Amino acid sequence: MKVILASASPRRRELLSALGLNFEVRPALGEEHPEAGLSGGETAKRLSCAKCLEVAALAGEDDVVIAADTVVCLDDEILGKPADEADAARMLRALSGRGHRVFTGVTVARGGKVLSDYEETAVHFRPLTEREIAAYVATGEPMDKAGAYGIQGRASLFVRGIEGDYFNVVGLPLCKLGQMLKELGVDLI
Repeated sequence: MKVILASASPRRRELLSALGLNFEVRPALGEEHPEAGLSGGETAKRLSCAKCLEVAALAGEDDVVIAADTVVCLDDEILGKPADEADAARMLRALSGRGHRVFTGVTVARGGKVLSDYEETAVHFRPLTEREIAAYVATGEPMDKAGAYGIQGRASLFVRGIEGDYFNVVGLPLCKLGQMLKELGVDLI
């Protein structure tokens, strides 16, 4: 049995490594196209499922494939990865002083069985100044992250609090993943 992470995310790799899990990285190559009309949770779940199924199609029968996708929602708007620095600054201005929701869809597959779900965490930002936004964007940190921030990095200085799974905001809800893997016969404890 091989465990395969269907993601190029360095944060997801770090989280799985911290669990002591031996795994291979085989990122899904398909494009991420959110479907109009879906909630943030359903969008994240659908995107993670597409990634998982793409990689599982090329995996062995007993291999375990793990895929995830994270979206940030402010009110009803899904904030994906910023297109450029101006877009990152726009998102951070919108999040400033407000609460938002982070959804990570997780899908695991093994032997033809596929489990897919999502986790939701509420995140509350303190008010940000224009100088703080510009300085943070200039670090480059927001550019590959949904919602234009990484809670585990410098943006930790912006977060007043969260309600829910911290690891979900980083990009992989470990508690939910552990339960799903156990259901497929992989006990991480």
